[in-house]
Amino acid sequence: MADSNGTAKTAESRARGIRATGRRRKGPTRRRRVLTITLCALVSVALLGGAGLGYVYFKLNGNLKGVDINAALGKDRPDNVDNGSMDILVMGSDSRAGKNGQYGKDEGGARSDTAMILHVYKGHKKASVVSVPRDTMIKRPDCVKDGKDVPGAQRAMFNTAYEVGGPACAVKTVESMSGIRMDHFVEVDFTGFKKLINALGGVGITTTKAINDDNSHLHLRPGKHTLNGEDALGLVRTRHGVPGGDGSDLGRIQLQQAFIKALMKQVKEVGVLSNPTKLYDVADTATKAVTTDTELNSVSELSGLAKGLSGIGSENIDMVTLPVTYDTADPDRVLPLTKQSKQVWDALRHDKSIPKSAIKDSAGDKGGTDAYVK
Repeated sequence: MADSNGTAKTAESRARGIRATGRRRKGPTRRRRVLTITLCALVSVALLGGAGLGYVYFKLNGNLKGVDINAALGKDRPDNVDNGSMDILVMGSDSRAGKNGQYGKDEGGARSDTAMILHVYKGHKKASVVSVPRDTMIKRPDCVKDGKDVPGAQRAMFNTAYEVGGPACAVKTVESMSGIRMDHFVEVDFTGFKKLINALGGVGITTTKAINDDNSHLHLRPGKHTLNGEDALGLVRTRHGVPGGDGSDLGRIQLQQAFIKALMKQVKEVGVLSNPTKLYDVADTATKAVTTDTELNSVSELSGLAKGLSGIGSENIDMVTLPVTYDTADPDRVLPLTKQSKQVWDALRHDKSIPKSAIKDSAGDKGGTDAYVK
């Protein structure tokens, strides 16, 4: 349980307010975030499936939810390039419906709280991840939801694609931006995130300064903490309570990066993959927490994906934020840097590493909080 009597003064923010948890990369060491949670879940499912546990296998299949992205989008998509690589859109939902209502008012729809494009290179030994800030202003394409046309927009926030058109529209928007066909889609929501952290037994972190944020209900003194699911969610959502931070999502994303490094360590230490009971708990929680495209909507398919990705270590994953700059017309929004963004997408389209020049002048990774959580 997290400590609750930290008293450090909250740093002044620039009120950049890229409002929710669109996630950014940390400086030189770029690690996983919700992606890591999802991949841990997939590995757990793979091992359970491989064990031939019939009842468990059947039960986990029943937990899964799927969206038929291919049927929704039809043929109006980038070419499906079969070169051994793979692209997966990983999203976090900020719906306030049901149990998520405690995090804000339910306004009738969810938005993409987090959006990451995972590119697995040919041979499946390394990967790159591109995070798209949720308040990036983009051209949103026309979409269809529940049989009804959803008009596009010339200047729309990226996260509205999910809000107005669901997962299929989010995929179509990413494909329109990048020119890259998404092979799969995976989504996790607030409640699923918390339950997964609790199933792992919490995650240990060390704070170098106090964090106090009433908005995210998080109060941590400097020192070591074991965060349960609620506290972990508070950490990855906090913006204003971090000393030295700028009050924007840039700082929040750096905290998320630090948390994921701690999560990866925790997974190894609790022995999830060698403890059948813990393994089942994590797999059961994970399969309830995720929504996938229908091609991944079974334990056997998830098992295949997990096994295919199991050889990728954290040291072989490069994580970047889509190159952006603050919008001069609205400092609460960001705009893609056209030339640099093209470098990113071109690299992935050709199964190449993302050049450092692509992110050199980006506003990302400059939130000022990267040294406060370990």
